[in-house]
Order: sequence, then structure tokens, then C-alpha cells
Amino acid sequence: TGPLEPTNEAYALAKIAGLKLCEAYRRQHGKAFFAAMPCNLYGPGDTFDAARSHVIPALILTLTAAARTGKDSVTLWGTGAPLREFLFGDDLAAALVFLLDCADPPDLINIGSGKEITIRDLAGMIASLVGYEGEILFDSSKPDGTPRKIVDSARIRAMGWRPDTSLAEGLRQTIDWYRRNFRVE
Repeated sequence: TGPLEPTNEAYALAKIAGLKLCEAYRRQHGKAFFAAMPCNLYGPGDTFDAARSHVIPALILTLTAAARTGKDSVTLWGTGAPLREFLFGDDLAAALVFLLDCADPPDLINIGSGKEITIRDLAGMIASLVGYEGEILFDSSKPDGTPRKIVDSARIRAMGWRPDTSLAEGLRQTIDWYRRNFRVE
């Protein structure tokens, strides 16, 4: 809730339009349509392209390259302070199947891990997993984006669903997939 983040406004408006479409279809046709709103997703098959990657694949790309070339330091955008919530792609798929099996799912439901992490800590976790031992610096002259992006998953948790994959395990699987598919040693 609150004002839309300017760099993400078009995407947010598209999501809102989709929510309203599901709501209208449910009301008009009496069908159990629901809109699932996941937090930030990641996992095998993600986009590993420096120009288009989201934070986890971008950090994997940057820190893997730094580890391979023995860089003493890497500089990341922002302060490292923003908080993010991540959900492994397989866990989203499991949540959607869970909801499809519900007789009357809620019209709007958030799906998240329920755990948040700073970008700084996330970068440290990925550095450890890819074997990067250099220094991670942050350029605070670059934007952080939204200070905190999390979803309230209380509704789906009350229905009995929980994610199976920890962030550390999901990152390991994602890094392994990246290494296999992009032939990175």
C-alpha cells in the first residue's frame, strides 16, 4: 500500500489491472479465479543477462565473474540496506497447485517466504556460495530502489501452505544451474 515506486510504476499498474480483471471475472461469472501476488522470485531458468537480470541473478553473475578473475573488490549499487523477500520458483509452483486444490480460494492472495534479507547480506551469502573472497563495496550515489519489498503471506499460511526451500538451498540450486547451463567453472 502507499504510493507506487516511480521506477516500477508501469509494472505495478499492470499488476493492479490484472488483479481487477480477476476480481471482475470472479464477480461476473461466479468462477473461482484468484490473483496470486508473489514476492521476488528466483531459481533455475532465471534470466542471467547483465542488462536484464533481477538482483539474484545479477549478483550471481557479478560475484562469480569476480571469483573467477580474482578481483579484490566489487562495487554494487546503493547502500545494501534495502530489505527484500525472495521465493524459490518451485515453491511458487507448489503454492499455486495448493490454491488450485482449494474449493474457494481467496480472490487475492500474497505468496512469499515470510523471510526478508538485506541486499548486503544477500550479496555476502552469494559471495560465499560462489567462492568470492574479495571485498563487497556499495556505491551509495546509486539508487537503492524501494527500501523494503515484502508481502503479507498470512492468509496462505493460515490455509496450511509453507515454502519448502530455504534461501540458502534455493541459491545453491540456482548457482548450480547457472554453472551447468552457462559452462561456468
